[in-house]
Amino acid sequence: MSKVYETVIGLEVHVELASKTKIFCGCSTAFGGAPNSHTCPVCTGMPGSLPVLNKQVVEYAIAVGLATNCSITQYCKFDRKNYFYPDNPQNYQISQLYLPICRNGGVEIETAAGKKTVGIHEIHMEEDAGKLVHDEWEDCSIVDYNRSGVPLIEIVSEPDMRSAEEVIAYLEKLRLIIQYLGASDCKLNEGSMRADVNLSVREIGAPEFGTRTEMKNLNSFKAIARAIEGERARQIELIEEGKKVIQETRRWDDNKEYSYAMRSKEDAQDYRYFPEPDLVPIVISDEWIAEIKARQPELRTEKLERYKKEFGLPDYHCWRHRRGSFFPCGGFAVSIEEFLLWQNNFGRAVSPRRSIPASTTSTLPSASTSG
Repeated sequence: MSKVYETVIGLEVHVELASKTKIFCGCSTAFGGAPNSHTCPVCTGMPGSLPVLNKQVVEYAIAVGLATNCSITQYCKFDRKNYFYPDNPQNYQISQLYLPICRNGGVEIETAAGKKTVGIHEIHMEEDAGKLVHDEWEDCSIVDYNRSGVPLIEIVSEPDMRSAEEVIAYLEKLRLIIQYLGASDCKLNEGSMRADVNLSVREIGAPEFGTRTEMKNLNSFKAIARAIEGERARQIELIEEGKKVIQETRRWDDNKEYSYAMRSKEDAQDYRYFPEPDLVPIVISDEWIAEIKARQPELRTEKLERYKKEFGLPDYHCWRHRRGSFFPCGGFAVSIEEFLLWQNNFGRAVSPRRSIPASTTSTLPSASTSG
């Protein structure tokens, strides 16, 4: 009798925040500038330069934590992660290991089997690295440090997902939450949202997790789904052949639909973390959290439930409108169905100004009303 396996998946999602300047200096975070034009001594790691924390980054991190049901660490600090790579000019990254800003959250996703909560282990702040550009014609690599120091949050999930479909549902939910907050544009094609997939397989019913591998910096949902299916098949094949799965970091080649080993998977001790000596701890007061919470917009799930309850919208129309902004029509009373028909056809099907019997209308808020 053949064995039946299940996939166990956790994600590390990196999100570039929407602040105008970098996390520890005043350089621009704008995408697409000329190489090395958005740099200074701080973000290029020059000796003697000192970081200064961007307050907006902390507020965005708190906002995302609140929206994903995390507890906020009111005394948190930064740590220094030591590693050597050409796109890392300081030879270390300022991150958070011991006291991340958000912990113990979760988001609810829709699956084929119904609703499911994916736990969030932590959210921490850190700085992004530069970008290596590989020139095959010249057979060399060049470095663009514009991205170095761009603020990131890393959202680390619990290993609660069991399929590519659940992973995509989780990522879509995170992206919508963060976009609603205005904390990031989450453009996968520009790298402002990217995911590392930690995956293992085990026999169904087995009490222990299998050996996991990590696939780095996947930046499209289709690539993530293909990488998960490919790595699942690779690990099952190794187990069936009596071989061991090695804990390692792998790179997914989406063109060849194959992953290859990059390096053995590091653990925290390999990075020789220690408290960041150039930054003081962050103390987050109850008042600061309350102020940020008061500015939070109504999120998509709550908005759609309200629309269904108040205006009787069917699920079809609710879920078609990703951002839920239904009412740019002034103070005119129109039926929900006719307004949506007019909106979807850019005004060609129905004019919102036409007279409609009162019995078939719902009075909509004016354009100045939020929501």
